[in-house]
Amino acid sequence: MTGSPERPGDAGPAPNPPDDVRRLAEQRADARATKDFANADALRDEIADRGWVVTDAQGGFALRPVERDDAATHAVAASDVPSVLDREPSYDVAIHWVCEGWLDDIDRAIDAFAANAGSRRLQFVVADTTGEAVGRWGARDDVEVVWLQDETGWASARNAGLSRSLAPIVLAVDASIESTGDVFSPIETALKDPTAGVVGPFGIVTHDLREFDEVPDEGPCDAVEGYLMAFRREVLTDVGGFDEKFRWYRTADIEWSFRVKEAGLGCSVVPLPVTKHEHRAWAAASDKQRTSWSKRNFYRFLDRYRDRWDLVLSGEPEHHDHDDDHEHQHERPVTLPEGR
Repeated sequence: MTGSPERPGDAGPAPNPPDDVRRLAEQRADARATKDFANADALRDEIADRGWVVTDAQGGFALRPVERDDAATHAVAASDVPSVLDREPSYDVAIHWVCEGWLDDIDRAIDAFAANAGSRRLQFVVADTTGEAVGRWGARDDVEVVWLQDETGWASARNAGLSRSLAPIVLAVDASIESTGDVFSPIETALKDPTAGVVGPFGIVTHDLREFDEVPDEGPCDAVEGYLMAFRREVLTDVGGFDEKFRWYRTADIEWSFRVKEAGLGCSVVPLPVTKHEHRAWAAASDKQRTSWSKRNFYRFLDRYRDRWDLVLSGEPEHHDHDDDHEHQHERPVTLPEGR
């Protein structure tokens, strides 16, 4: 069964829906014709996930883009955000931000990625904990706002946004990053390697799981920094999201990188044309908060990976003491690159 893209009662046509959305609408119409209403409802939801509203009309169906009035009207728990990771991709690249403020930075980032996309179809997703993002981007067709409760932790917000990915390549980005050229071609090339897990322009290495240094050149690293982490969507579904006990961002990127390596995949630095602006969450925190939150996150990582020398490029240190007790490990100093 086919249908018209015109809105019932409208004098003119609505914007033409993509072919994949039209196919879903036709499948829904066929399901309704055979009284398979459960499947019809599921297809309606999938159409909505792709940014369109389907309604029944005389002789078929009508499709129209989601409008501002159709957007979320209240904040939800991260656990209540429906995943679309099992859906067929309808974009080429999905780009994600966690919004804890500083909306102008995200605007700058969105504009820069869009300007350098070429013919690629980009999906922009903002997981927002401020309540301000719907007013900023809710009317835009090219940005999906996932409005979350204000107490949502960083990793939970990141996972809620990532669960909306409808592209084979996913970028988890901090708003401090601004692309200055084509970042997509190098990422696409790097991720064609089936052994590649996560890549990005900034990485770190460690020799003892206590001191971490930035990688000066491209190539393998121990962890890709969370400024920009690029990976295939299938890696996200296989490895899972970020550890939701990380309520602040710091070390969550290291922990997830190690889980990627634990799955038998690699982490690599890939040169990309980007500018790194001020990291707002770091700058806004006091020294006391940085110390407290960083230690809490790092020890959570260390509890899981402190003896996993097989996941470190340099291997086990020559003088590593296997008899170090847990508390003593926690008392030793930790050195991480500032801000990341």
